Amino acid sequence: MRHLRTSIAATLAAVLATLTLQAVQAAPSTAAATVCNAYCDARDPGLSTQDRTPVTAGVFSRTIALHFDDADAMGWASIDNGNPGDEVWLDRSFDGGRTWSSGSLLGDTKTPTGQRGWRTQMYNVDDWNTEGVGALRACGKAGDRPDIACTAWARTTWNAGNRRTAAATALMMSFDRTTKLFGGNGWWTGANALTAVIDNIRVTGMGSYRYAIAETYDKNLGAQQGNFTNDYLDDTGWWGLAWIDAYDLTGDSRYLATARADADHMYAYWNGTCGGGVWWSQASTYKNAITNELFLQLAAALHNRIPGDTGYLGKAQAEWNWFKGSGMINGDHMVNDGLTSSCANNGQTTWTYNQGVVLGGLAELYRATGDSGLLTTARSLAGASTVRLASGGVLREPGEGDSCTGDGPSFKGAYARGLGKLNSLLSDHPYSGVLSTWAASAYAHDRNALDQYGPHWAGGNGSSDYGCQQSALDLLNAAG
Repeated sequence: MRHLRTSIAATLAAVLATLTLQAVQAAPSTAAATVCNAYCDARDPGLSTQDRTPVTAGVFSRTIALHFDDADAMGWASIDNGNPGDEVWLDRSFDGGRTWSSGSLLGDTKTPTGQRGWRTQMYNVDDWNTEGVGALRACGKAGDRPDIACTAWARTTWNAGNRRTAAATALMMSFDRTTKLFGGNGWWTGANALTAVIDNIRVTGMGSYRYAIAETYDKNLGAQQGNFTNDYLDDTGWWGLAWIDAYDLTGDSRYLATARADADHMYAYWNGTCGGGVWWSQASTYKNAITNELFLQLAAALHNRIPGDTGYLGKAQAEWNWFKGSGMINGDHMVNDGLTSSCANNGQTTWTYNQGVVLGGLAELYRATGDSGLLTTARSLAGASTVRLASGGVLREPGEGDSCTGDGPSFKGAYARGLGKLNSLLSDHPYSGVLSTWAASAYAHDRNALDQYGPHWAGGNGSSDYGCQQSALDLLNAAG
């Protein structure tokens, strides 16, 4: 299968090679402002002590190259093997290459008389003053033709020195600096993306994106029904767990208070239908696995963080006793999506996240109770899902498509996160090899030059967006 690394770069180059200069100048965004970090834009490349060339492109025998000075987090473009009048410039994007500065081609310059190649000045990749997490690409054209070629987007190793921090930085390119949500308006998926970033801070020690925690909280605390609650109780559960993660990292008690409010909101929709359990939504029409798994983990986590608590522990124990007897765990030790109106297993898809969140819930409940039987059950569930959901030795979502938009692309990340929590708790760490194998495959086969990941960890055609990026980051966080 063709890898994402190849398909994205090749497709981008093929499309851009046919564009006209007018089309590139009309790219949607605003004109580029001068950025000053360690140095201001338009610095002489001759002052650079480094020259790394991660990506190139070609047009009519010319080579267009993107160069980086990683120490100063700046880049420049060059065009070679051409003629006087050839043109070269940089594009800069602060949203992962979706848009870039229009009407202001950075460093736009032409090869002078008597030369066969030329280069731009250096420009900053990021804008540290406005939390702009950036990327550059080099573009150029022959002087006597309209056809343009651009390299793939790439960035310096600043905040991207290893595969985990690089994936976190690529995910932060999707953090909307206005709404303070990933993708502009991602709600429960945004909670998962924020959780992946928080976990990355914890496992790597790189705190560059800690600002996203408080900014998300402050901007969105009053959104929807307030306290990160809404009509869907599983959405509330994802946010509650995100704020547990934020509390663990920062010690800020307001995050723990919000997690409590989220758990209480969920529990208000627990009733005796089918013997117990939390409804999926306030409409009270469906009892499903993910909502109850999230409540299990959230209630147990609250108990583990509130001195003297008994209430949340009782709720977590009641949740697990109900869940394990509900019939949603089938004979293959896999969790189906939910219950029918007659309270039987509905046989619906065994989504990856349904297999993973329960592992995180059992891990938290074990910490609360010391009951080793919970770990025995978790092992049986993890042993089944790591085999049954793998294809070619790599985790694959049931019905996995090529898109990274919508809900599904976030599922595998939640699975990897839960498996990682269980694995870290077990003394023999039985799933380290599995997680490492999946991570190595994704890194080798499902990644482009900007460290953006697609939907298929084994490789293949596909797009990239923050859902797939979050899942890959969760995997890398868990694998180490």
